[in-house]
Amino acid sequence: MTQISKVAFITGGSKGIGYGIAEVLIQEGIQVAITSRSADSATEAAARLNAIREGSALGLVSDVRDFASQAQAIAEVLATWGRIDYVIANAGVGHFAPIQQLSNEQWQETIDINLTGVFFTAKASLSALQASQGYFISIASLAGANFFANGTAYNASKFGLVGFTQALMMDLRKEGIKVTTIMPGSVATYFNNHTPSEADAWKIQPEDIGQMVADLIKLPARTLPSKIEVRPSNPK
Repeated sequence: MTQISKVAFITGGSKGIGYGIAEVLIQEGIQVAITSRSADSATEAAARLNAIREGSALGLVSDVRDFASQAQAIAEVLATWGRIDYVIANAGVGHFAPIQQLSNEQWQETIDINLTGVFFTAKASLSALQASQGYFISIASLAGANFFANGTAYNASKFGLVGFTQALMMDLRKEGIKVTTIMPGSVATYFNNHTPSEADAWKIQPEDIGQMVADLIKLPARTLPSKIEVRPSNPK
């Protein structure tokens, strides 16, 4: 096992916001472990990240809906690098439909990934964060404060996530662990089967969220922005 200075663990890190965060943190000199439910996606994304800085990234197969899977991924990171300083709970899914059309399975998957999955990530990483006096960051959404039509499942999951993360902050700051939730608006990602294009240039870019994470972890230990709303500066 090689001891490393700082290590980040990012769920759903093979593309989109998670990958953008990983890119920025690697450029900051931090080792990064990313997870995906797909072995091919995890391996391919880790290879691209290692091309930025050799030996900086680890790609892991893990499903946030399964606590044992999350615990195993955390154990693999600790076995490889000996510590975890930053946990970014980013994995998410969106099903958007009126309740008349929303299936039970879509509801359950949305809650399981967007809310219960973050709980599992926090529980699985707690001991490591206690040891490092680390930082837990959840990627929520402005949908956690603003409800909309066709959003019953997504709004419920993100409202719940914001509440969970803020309560978690109250619990863990007593132990020297910082907790923040970031609530982005429109981001140019592959979310909900969207393919980013030049038409998305006005949106927040994944690396913008990455820079926000990098800035958060550099703040003085006495300072904690517990909830951050972020929007495109010039919406279309």
